[in-house]
Order: sequence, then C-alpha cells, then structure tokens
Amino acid sequence: MNMVLNILVGVQMLTALAMIGLILVQHGKGADMGAAFGSGSAGSLFGASGSANFLSRTTAVLAAVFFVTTLLLAYFSHARPAAGGNSLLERAAIGAPAPAASGSASQIPAAVPAPAAPASAPAAPTSGAAQIPAK
Repeated sequence: MNMVLNILVGVQMLTALAMIGLILVQHGKGADMGAAFGSGSAGSLFGASGSANFLSRTTAVLAAVFFVTTLLLAYFSHARPAAGGNSLLERAAIGAPAPAASGSASQIPAAVPAPAAPASAPAAPTSGAAQIPAK
C-alpha cells in the first residue's frame, strides 16, 4: 500500500510540474491579435492556431490526471484502518497505562502546600525629583 501511495505522489508531482510548464508556455488572449498582423507566430511548429488547441488539450488531460491522483490519494489516506477508535481520544485511552488496582490511601499524594508570599513587598515607585539620579 505504501508503494502505491509513493507512485501516486510521484505522478501527481510530475503532472503538476508539467501543467505549470504548459500553462506558462501558452499565449494569452491578446497574443492572437498580434499574429494576425504578422507578429511572426503564424509560422510556428503547429501553425497559427494549432498550438493553442494542442496545448489546451494537453493541459486539460494533465488537469484530469492531477484531479484523479488527488482523489486517489485522499481515498487511500482515509482507507487505512485506525489502530484504536475513530477519535484521537479513543486511541489515546488505549495506549494509556492502566491505574493501579490497589485502593490504599498511602498511594494518594499529600497535598502540596501553597508557596509562601515573599518576605518583603516591592517598594512603591517614587515620584518627582526622587526619580532623577544624583551625580
């Protein structure tokens, strides 16, 4: 199962990188207007409009593969059986050590005394000329 997840993650990463590259290579909406006035892109490898169809369809196929791999990764990540219950608290209760069965009072810790107040309270701040240090 772990091998399948690794393959799916690899396919998803390669698909995402290929989609980024194809989207960056594609022309915007205003690029066709420049080709009509002799911009030079009419003599490309795919012709005047062939590259748009090829790149658009390839991007659509890669997007479909990306969504399918995302759905499969989500399915396989939630398909694993939980070790304990469905919630985190149920799984923590299973792994927690059991309390001692003995009911003697000697195992109960004594009450911790409250910390004593400091012996001297801080002095109140002075005001006026007493705050200025003398030379």
